[in-house]
Amino acid sequence: MFSRSKTLIALAYLGVFGNFANAGEIKVLSANVFTNALDDHFRDYERSSGNKVVFEYATAGKVKDRLQSGEQADVAIVTRPMIDQLEATGKIARGTSVDLARSAVALVVRKGATKPDISSLDALMRALKSARSISYPNPARGGAEGVLITHDFDRLGLTDEIKSRTVFPKPGHFAAELVANGEAEVAIAQPMEALLQPGVEIVGLLPPELQSPASLTFSAGELANAKDRTTAHALIEYLRSAPVQSALSSKGMEPGRQ
Repeated sequence: MFSRSKTLIALAYLGVFGNFANAGEIKVLSANVFTNALDDHFRDYERSSGNKVVFEYATAGKVKDRLQSGEQADVAIVTRPMIDQLEATGKIARGTSVDLARSAVALVVRKGATKPDISSLDALMRALKSARSISYPNPARGGAEGVLITHDFDRLGLTDEIKSRTVFPKPGHFAAELVANGEAEVAIAQPMEALLQPGVEIVGLLPPELQSPASLTFSAGELANAKDRTTAHALIEYLRSAPVQSALSSKGMEPGRQ
């Protein structure tokens, strides 16, 4: 884990010190998975740069839809496929996007609960069929994880079988929360969501057949309608700095390629 002093050194390296004359507000539309994940780092960034970072979180699909409809923002953080779509339609400035981190999908149980065997696809299916209740993101809300899981369940013929035992989290909440408060026995969630939720444990990652690295690679890009592209670029470079990448790694994500 990097110390606060090393974070400030990284900021100095990125050239954000001394920019107070150009200080402003940076609007970031981000996929939900980053909610509260980097708060300490962004407070350091704000103190050092003089820029106020305003985050608005939603599912990746909702973020994409808002930007496609013309909403103004400075930086977007969504999945790589969605960033590419936004760039193709001129919403993301061409050549500005970078991969920040790659996530995965895991099974989560309440802390202290028995951990089922999920070492193979067959074992996972048995665990899901025997679970009293299951939570995962509602695909109707546009989250990349929920869409991916639903596609896999449809392919495996599980959707109808577990439908009556499925409990979707409310908007702005995560499946791991339902496990923590007892509303669901197990949840399928990204590791970072689970690690930020007290009272739950990660059983392990789902088998490779159910992982989709491309679908869960999260990328950042400068909006073509950004108020200040230079400031937007500086924030994205900060997100690529070693302290931030280390923080993402400690929270269950694989750092993006530099």
